[in-house]
Amino acid sequence: MTYETITADAAGTWTLGDLTVNRVGFGAMRLTGSAAFHLGSPSDRQRSLAVLRRARELGVNHIDTAAFYFSSLRSANELINSALSPYPDDLVIVTKVGPFRNYAGEWATSARPEDLRGHVEENLRQLGRDHLDVVNLRRMRQDSIAEHFGVLADLREKGLIRHLGVSDVEPRHLAEAQAIAPVVCVQNRFGLGSRSPGTEEILRICGEQGIAFVPFFASAGEGGPHGATAGHDEEVLAVARAHGATPAQVRLAWTLAQGPHVLAIPGTGNPDHLTENIAAGALRLTDEERDTLDSLHQKAG
Repeated sequence: MTYETITADAAGTWTLGDLTVNRVGFGAMRLTGSAAFHLGSPSDRQRSLAVLRRARELGVNHIDTAAFYFSSLRSANELINSALSPYPDDLVIVTKVGPFRNYAGEWATSARPEDLRGHVEENLRQLGRDHLDVVNLRRMRQDSIAEHFGVLADLREKGLIRHLGVSDVEPRHLAEAQAIAPVVCVQNRFGLGSRSPGTEEILRICGEQGIAFVPFFASAGEGGPHGATAGHDEEVLAVARAHGATPAQVRLAWTLAQGPHVLAIPGTGNPDHLTENIAAGALRLTDEERDTLDSLHQKAG
């Protein structure tokens, strides 16, 4: 594949409410260091800024971030603000609330409903915005999300938030949220070799209802927040060889092939990896390759 000339619209577009985005976007989590959160060393600031600007040059108009994406020296939101403000009209910035890290970077008590306005306002401040395009409520193991989601719905009515989404949910949580306010996207962990019955059902429901399904760690595999896995099944390697692609690109292409409502938000602080990730949107798997990879996915726990 010739990476440098492929742009983020290669896989087509989808809508988040009334906002049209290219199906290949960018996740900001890895901008802050060699691994997510406090798991690695801080990134080089100029390199991270260059990655964001290059993403825009390649047509990325959907960036996923959060106020709790920071390392000892870097904040994802601050980097986005510095690199891209004043923001282009077509740029959609999606953030999430629920988890909380203290100033030392350690995970602390997740947000109570009464904390959520402060979390939204912190994202607004860091990004330099007067409203947030999309806010995802990340479920933090609570049985019901109604009270938390209701607070965000109220902030939407007040104009601080344009659209709402949910993350790490089961079908019942999605229905619970939809009874309160419209949901434009769902973020769950999903990818080749990473599956759960609840998320498989969410994927189907989102397709039927026209809701964007935005999986995280789709290309990282078992590496998760530590970075992309170095271990790949032979089936993945064979498809990669056939297309002159990387295994990570195959994982992203398979994920995007799950439906036109599926978006990708691969993250990186490496300009070369950025180009490869975006180029994955142009990789078209054959029916036989999809069947092979589908079978591999079905074997995953």
